[in-house]
Amino acid sequence: MEFITENNLTGLIIGFCTFLIIGLFHPLVIKGEYYFGTRCWWVFLLLGIAGIAGTFAFGNVLISSLCGVFAFSALWGINELFQQRRRVEKGWFPKREKKEDGRETNH
Repeated sequence: MEFITENNLTGLIIGFCTFLIIGLFHPLVIKGEYYFGTRCWWVFLLLGIAGIAGTFAFGNVLISSLCGVFAFSALWGINELFQQRRRVEKGWFPKREKKEDGRETNH
């Protein structure tokens, strides 16, 4: 951490990790909606609450900032989950459908 602070790399690391965190949540929202529909919104809520708690738990600016980015990416994921449902309804993404025998398939 001392190296990061001495070389003013904190902002660069926060930016890079923000990119990775947002990149993580993009497929999580798509797959979550595909397999569970919007029923999994509460998982994103719990992740967001945990991230917010992390911002208070860590005194280090870098770690606290990354917890905040994680928290609000998770909370934004709730909105995106419902938006994803609308995208599926418009036909922009595949819908998971059940066969007559109860097994699921994708089209």
